[in-house]
Amino acid sequence: MRPATATAAAVSTVLGVGAAAVAVGRYAGDAALKAPPGRPLPSDPRLTVHATAAGQVTLTRSLASLRPGTYGLEAPGVHAVVGPVLEGVEHAAHTVVRRLVRVTHGSLVAGSRVRLTPWVHSGDPTTALGLAHKDVWIPGELGSLPAWFVPGARETWVITVHGLGATREHPMNIMEFLAEQQIPVLDIAYRGDPGALRSPDGLGHLGDSEWRDLDAAIRYAVRYGARRVILHGWSTGASMALFASADSALRERISGLVLDSPVLDWEATLRALAAARRIPGVLLPLAVRAASGRAGLDGDRLLRAAGRGALRVPTLIIHGPDDTLASWNSSRELAARGPGLISLHAVPYAPHAAMWNADPTGYEETLRRFLTPLM
Repeated sequence: MRPATATAAAVSTVLGVGAAAVAVGRYAGDAALKAPPGRPLPSDPRLTVHATAAGQVTLTRSLASLRPGTYGLEAPGVHAVVGPVLEGVEHAAHTVVRRLVRVTHGSLVAGSRVRLTPWVHSGDPTTALGLAHKDVWIPGELGSLPAWFVPGARETWVITVHGLGATREHPMNIMEFLAEQQIPVLDIAYRGDPGALRSPDGLGHLGDSEWRDLDAAIRYAVRYGARRVILHGWSTGASMALFASADSALRERISGLVLDSPVLDWEATLRALAAARRIPGVLLPLAVRAASGRAGLDGDRLLRAAGRGALRVPTLIIHGPDDTLASWNSSRELAARGPGLISLHAVPYAPHAAMWNADPTGYEETLRRFLTPLM
């Protein structure tokens, strides 16, 4: 091959590889930033239903199906709730038997492919829990945002905000507990959720822009009678709570934060989401750069919101070392920055945003002790 021809071929190859890398990076970035609400996260493994019987379901044996606690069980057109693993029940070595609490809709049949999810209720607070509620609309930056309001006797409201891959059905896990404490609850949807407008670029921003919808919810709560608010966020909803506590014009009305599985390290979460979607490891740095660039993510803003001295209200972090999407080490570091103000409740054997599921009783008792002096 002539030198000129060889050079041209080499340049073409480099350009082709570069273009392919950019395309793959864009795809990987989208995979990380487009987590559809109400759909299981890619880190949640699929399981097979092997059999059902009265009050029990047999699933493929795996680390996921052996998790302690209570979980939703989902497939297209199906939602059920399973409790703990049943001991002393005969089963094959490759299966596990869990208590079947209820089938909310659809039917579980042998051969069904399902996923365990953190949200255990389907519907709204009235149909799912028997709690009186109002459907309300919150004026937001991009348009009206649907929310559920469950009234209570106290003047301090809890505003709940879900995270990655979830909807406002997820916070219903703790809604009965909050109702027992007579605490009003405003459970919000935000941009990209069903019933709300999407972000202009169609991407999720891991709380970096979504927090302004939470800010709108704070304004709504104050307008309709809340003297103080406590923000309870899961996953990126916890990031939104941090941004609101730092930047909201009404931050003096915020009396406490509850951060469940908080996303405090965007790069680590983006890498985990891309890896869970089978992006090759060699392309993960490119995926993180592509996602950060497309969404305009700036980790420094999150660091400032969660930095030393930034938090000025009592804060409860509920997290565990088995979360593969949100950094457990970051939660420990945040707690260490504010002894006496920030407390950390560790929950072992719980995947992302499923701290309540792994230990409902312990979760609610920890929450009760935190909330009582803030009422």
